[in-house]
Amino acid sequence: MNGFARPFRIRNYRFQWPADLLTSWAFEMEVLVLGWYVLVETGSVLLLTVLASLNYVGTLIAPMFGVIGDRIGHRDLLAMMRASYAVFAATLMTLALSGHLTPFYVMVIVTVMGLVRPSDLGVRGALVAQIMPADQLIGAISISRTTMDTARIAGALSGAGLFAALGIGPTYVAIVVLYMAATALTLCVVAPAKPQPSSEGLADRMLRRSPLRDLKEGITCVWTTPQMRAVMWVAFLANLTAYPLTHGLLPYIAREIYLTNQTGLGYLSASFAVGSLVGSMALSQIGAVRVARLMIGATVVWYVTLLVFAQVNTMPAAMACLMLAGFSQSLTMISIAVMLMRAASEHLRGRVMGVRMMVIYGLPLGLLAAGSLIDLFGFALTGTIYAACGLVLMLAIVLHWREDLWHVHAPANAR
Repeated sequence: MNGFARPFRIRNYRFQWPADLLTSWAFEMEVLVLGWYVLVETGSVLLLTVLASLNYVGTLIAPMFGVIGDRIGHRDLLAMMRASYAVFAATLMTLALSGHLTPFYVMVIVTVMGLVRPSDLGVRGALVAQIMPADQLIGAISISRTTMDTARIAGALSGAGLFAALGIGPTYVAIVVLYMAATALTLCVVAPAKPQPSSEGLADRMLRRSPLRDLKEGITCVWTTPQMRAVMWVAFLANLTAYPLTHGLLPYIAREIYLTNQTGLGYLSASFAVGSLVGSMALSQIGAVRVARLMIGATVVWYVTLLVFAQVNTMPAAMACLMLAGFSQSLTMISIAVMLMRAASEHLRGRVMGVRMMVIYGLPLGLLAAGSLIDLFGFALTGTIYAACGLVLMLAIVLHWREDLWHVHAPANAR
């Protein structure tokens, strides 16, 4: 059985993968549809970046979702989260179909949904690590990431097409159906047995039941493990300086730079996803690789590509840059996830991935700053500043942790 199909021999993975796929598909449709809606209704790039930032307000409480997942089981937590997405989407659908939808209501509901949604990626990653054998972890995480990549292609194009043809109300009917199906498939995963606590004194066991103590244990694990601390800084930097250029700002770039409509926005978004999908598929076939070195090389390529993207002024050139950026960011993010899951003990994986999700808070910060900078200096200069600063700071991180990230015998580079 080839590298791509191998993880699907595991029954639980055959249910989790499509559940993640449908959830990611709905995510991408919502981001595109609501971003375009707010930009058209308000005409403000600042409000567009505020909207994109609200999707990540829950990143600061993401570690607590990790604690909850470690306690009640990642499958159960993931199912509850996805059921909540369906409720939020149904609320927007009802408002849109009844003609009462406004940008204010969109902002309020996205804020509430943003408390939960940022933790989805971390919880699903912890569940993959829990249900898959250790020797299949790189392939399983790589293939799992294809759910986001394929969803960004299909979700962006289908969402743009439905929105342009039918309007926001009917598009949200499809989004609600996707969330409901994802919830049902998640519940089909057989929850793996949770590790049993070791026999200790009753008083100590009671202390361990404190959520704050659990959270502190996860943060301590990350902070005291050099390779974990290093990749957390890389992840924060990427969210602060790289993702804003290819995610929250795309509706503005499509409409104001390339003078295109929803369909053109779908093509730009899908271009990034195509590159990301190719990267995920390639890594799932390779398997044995020095992961830390791969992360370093891919991140450098990612920032160099963004420097070029900030300067191009034609759709074909932009799509080519986005494909290469998507390819390199996929290798970077998979490498980060693999290094964290390898370094974390099983009972701490949820908390470690929760801390990983917390660093996504760099994205709303980067988006808000970009909105103001674009108003002052334009997109080209803002994009150049972001990519150049990101590249310099990335190289500084590598230099500081070179023994843990670059050395061929470092645990992070074990094959």
